[in-house]
Amino acid sequence: MTTTSRRAPVPGAPRLRLAALVAAPVLALSAACGSGSGDGDGGKQDQVASVPGSPGKGSGGDKAKGSADTSGGDKAGKSAFFDAQMTYVRCMRTKAGLKDYPDPKLSGYLNWPEIDKIVDPDGGGEEYKGGKGGVCGDELRAAMNLEPKRDQQQDFESMLAHAKCMRDKGVSRFRNPTMADGNAQPGGEPDPTSPKLDTESPAYKEAREACAAKLLDGLDGMQ
Repeated sequence: MTTTSRRAPVPGAPRLRLAALVAAPVLALSAACGSGSGDGDGGKQDQVASVPGSPGKGSGGDKAKGSADTSGGDKAGKSAFFDAQMTYVRCMRTKAGLKDYPDPKLSGYLNWPEIDKIVDPDGGGEEYKGGKGGVCGDELRAAMNLEPKRDQQQDFESMLAHAKCMRDKGVSRFRNPTMADGNAQPGGEPDPTSPKLDTESPAYKEAREACAAKLLDGLDGMQ
């Protein structure tokens, strides 16, 4: 689901927006990142943050944590997702000319930190969106259409923990995720139309690295 450059690999910046376009289609992706300063009302967010009472449908969150599947259908779906992602990866290595494009994780989700390392800082982010001219766009969309159904409640809780961690690490204006119609919506930038977070600052990068483990597989780069 991060329209996400790398003078040094930035775990988030342009990829945050690009991943929002291609990953976790069940998420309503309203967050974007930009430039500015990051301080403000993070403490208030901690006071009002609460986990919604209606659990999300599906079991994708459990899969992201690596818990065992008990249904043959779930296993088949997860296998099909992984196989489709491998088809996309092979396309990126051949048609897109990115011979070092990394394998997906065992969960089937793309390995964004490793993808970040091969991004051309002078390019247009093709590494995140199907290669130059979208040469592997069909393969990417096919893989995303096979993504196992996610547990929206678990996704929300994961992103909420990540948002709180980001504020605790000094990015005080990092916004909480929300729930809308049973779907988890990423937090992060408090005002996408007029970005306030400086995602290029050393403090922001350090916070993202420190808080990365709070996000379940498939949510990396979503907020």
